[in-house]
Amino acid sequence: MSLNKDEVGSIIGKFGKNEKDTGATEVQIAILTEKINHLSDHCRQFKKDKSSQRGLLILVGKRRRMLKYIQRTNLDSYRSLIKELGLRR
Repeated sequence: MSLNKDEVGSIIGKFGKNEKDTGATEVQIAILTEKINHLSDHCRQFKKDKSSQRGLLILVGKRRRMLKYIQRTNLDSYRSLIKELGLRR
């Protein structure tokens, strides 16, 4: 259910300024989105796994807070990020 180093490295390369830029908000949101996608597939398959459902809700809330932050601080980056990630917002 977790991401391996190659997946995280490709996300960092795509959304970060360089390969060591793991702290950027865009990178963190992209990594959270990938984790949410993996976990939502797991929760669809195992409907009675309530602890994974709780973890999914926690990750979605964390991503929502980060999206609010980036919307307040850098609107252009926010718009391009939601377009690239395919988020509904």
